[in-house]
Amino acid sequence: MQQDMIVILDLGSKENTRIAREIRDLGVYTEIHPHDITKEQLAALPNVKGIVLNGGPNRIVDGAAIDASEAVYGAGVPLMAVDHKARKADVALDAWPEDEAEHQIALKRFVFDACHATANWTMDNFIADQIELIKKQVGDKKVLLALSGGVDSSVVAALLIRAIGDQLTCVHVNHGLLRKGEPEQVVEVFRNQLGANLIYVDAVDRFLNKLEGVADPEQKRKIIGAEFIRVFEEEARKLNGIEFLGQGTIYPDIVESGTKTAKMVKSHHNVGGLPEDLQFELVEPLKMLFKDEVRACGVALGLPDSMVYRQPFPGPGLGVRCLGAITRDRLEALREADAILRDEFDKAGLRGKVWQYFTVIPDFRSTGVRDNARCFEWPVILRAVNTVDAMTATVEQVPWPVLLKITDRILAEVKGVNRVLYDLSPKPVATIEWE
Repeated sequence: MQQDMIVILDLGSKENTRIAREIRDLGVYTEIHPHDITKEQLAALPNVKGIVLNGGPNRIVDGAAIDASEAVYGAGVPLMAVDHKARKADVALDAWPEDEAEHQIALKRFVFDACHATANWTMDNFIADQIELIKKQVGDKKVLLALSGGVDSSVVAALLIRAIGDQLTCVHVNHGLLRKGEPEQVVEVFRNQLGANLIYVDAVDRFLNKLEGVADPEQKRKIIGAEFIRVFEEEARKLNGIEFLGQGTIYPDIVESGTKTAKMVKSHHNVGGLPEDLQFELVEPLKMLFKDEVRACGVALGLPDSMVYRQPFPGPGLGVRCLGAITRDRLEALREADAILRDEFDKAGLRGKVWQYFTVIPDFRSTGVRDNARCFEWPVILRAVNTVDAMTATVEQVPWPVLLKITDRILAEVKGVNRVLYDLSPKPVATIEWE
């Protein structure tokens, strides 16, 4: 069943993702697109029932106020203009109402009364649509998938398996930036338990040599992303008929990598780090889903809870938690400290109650005392946050005894560490990750 769609055009608003989430919560699918969407691009979107011209403080670009294209005004569907001097609009608001009840009323009136949209946005419908799209895109060709074992790649794998079966080959790359025990766990779960066609690649030295001396976080992300693609190209050459690359890109990845009216927060390895001479066509069935929607998709596909609710992990892995230029000894300290944090959270019953928790080690040392002598070692920073869609996050108030136990273990068991700190910063102003 094809789902109705409300299109949100970004005319400088900071509320685009919030409005998109709220419309989806009403049961109607929505996507955010640039203000200058073309006639062809708009026509390619299925079942558009209405368009929101979402203006805001970033509507002045290069000294001039931006506006929607003639194609939008002539699209023949209801238009809603918010904080934007539209040439015509069926509904016009100076701003989104601050009162939550009034805000919801305004949305419902436009979506259902003006656009006559049907509330048919469900995960089952989404999965059915994506399977159809995947089959149409891939045909009888083969797909190579980067399978980290995280939520996003696992859900993509499940979707692709349902759509194209043994046309899928999964590749797990150990780049040396995974958490303790993860490479072994991925092989056990996907190859031995789920029977996936899985290729394991040990590329630890290759990645760490490429990253040696690189301190800039954006450069690290791009190196990791580009090297990932190179590994897949090499694996594809060993196989016959690989023409597509599956990726677990999700909506926050795209939003945070920058739009025409919003600055980039950070590039994502699967958005901003792809080499220009990429030899594959991309298959990205989750690219319009927020994180909680990806998990709901995984549940609907029948994946086990242990996989669907697994701790989020960035594509560059520990590479963006080993701050600055990565060194092997500091990376190993980071891996061990992270394992202790996760172990103690499990023991304290916090697994599943806290959305994400991890450790960070910066590229500087501080003075301490160990064995009655002066030591000059690294600090470990603990971070634990809660969020729904990864666009905003609050800090978990971890019980003091748990923090003390984690601190004692890290200082006693992790070589080269003499301080443990707790990050109290929410998103925004901070991001969830440090780099």
